[in-house]
Amino acid sequence: MAVNYSVEAEVVDIRSDSPRRDDIFLVDTNVWYWLTYSSASTSPSSGKISRTSYQIKHYPKYLQKAITTQSLLAYMGLSLAELAHLIEKTEREIFIKSQGAIPAKEYRHNYPTERSKVISEVQAAWSQVKAIATPITLTLDQVTTDAALNRFSLELLDGYDLFFLETMQREGMSQVITNDGDFVTVPRIKVFTANHNVINQAKNQGRFLVR
Repeated sequence: MAVNYSVEAEVVDIRSDSPRRDDIFLVDTNVWYWLTYSSASTSPSSGKISRTSYQIKHYPKYLQKAITTQSLLAYMGLSLAELAHLIEKTEREIFIKSQGAIPAKEYRHNYPTERSKVISEVQAAWSQVKAIATPITLTLDQVTTDAALNRFSLELLDGYDLFFLETMQREGMSQVITNDGDFVTVPRIKVFTANHNVINQAKNQGRFLVR
């Protein structure tokens, strides 16, 4: 069943949009994953291109256009934690395909060769992020966490997204590149996406933007 979003943001389809030189984008972690991780396009369960192949196709392409156009791409340091988690999870799933089920902590502690591979993949991915984008500072103090908790009661976001939105607000940023439909429920921002369901709902609710 498709998720029914109440679209408050303006939604831009990256499949047809062209980045501009004066654009400033905060880039969501999954987008960095699809751009920088060498095995992002492989489905561990089948060894074939996964159902997320549209993400592999469109998000890296849009970021490359933004780089060429000299748009400003930004990242949060918090993305390292999420990116490392995603890469380790995928590497373990790939390993499980040939070795059988292995709990996450056993994989992390009992297979040093695999651990070295995970570290190398995370380091390589993060090096690309730092080379491409500008860091945005997030201070996780009581003011920030209280604001995030208040946002949590008002908007349909997960924990990581709360801090993304707090960062955007504090930095005066209004544009995010993401596949996560939760962001479209937030007013006064622009969501740049290739998520077909999100785009269709934005069109139906009069929140679709063609630049």
